[in-house]
Amino acid sequence: MSRRDLDFTEYFLGRGPALRRTAYLIVHDWQTAEDLTQRAFVKLYAAWWRVREETRDAYTRRIVVNECLTHLRRRPPESPTDLMPDHAVTHDECPLDVGDALALLPPRQRAIVALRYLDGLSVLEVADALGIADGTVKSQTARALSTLRDHLPQLINEESR
Repeated sequence: MSRRDLDFTEYFLGRGPALRRTAYLIVHDWQTAEDLTQRAFVKLYAAWWRVREETRDAYTRRIVVNECLTHLRRRPPESPTDLMPDHAVTHDECPLDVGDALALLPPRQRAIVALRYLDGLSVLEVADALGIADGTVKSQTARALSTLRDHLPQLINEESR
């Protein structure tokens, strides 16, 4: 195995799980997140020789996020089910969890929330990863958090403590 392959394998094993988790928060499906993360790593491997080590994480994260957003534009999320409910489920019967709330967000807002709060990136790093202005990151973050607060009242209670 060449040095390039060893370095790439080590990087994949170290960063793959975190990037797969980020992809999951965007597409809300583990198998799709796995596929998109692998597709992103294939693209990274093709460019491995020209990607600087100090920018490798940002470059890879951008590929993953772009793959996820492209996937969602081409194939809107679906929720197949085997059974039809007998009656409408109310909020009291089935309170939303964080994953359900994130699924309510548009793809770009999901990506911003994942990068800001899961990956711990700054506003400028998220803007760079998504290729958007930092003001857009701030406004989309505010909108996403407002939506999450509307659907998860317990978040408001925890924030006030």
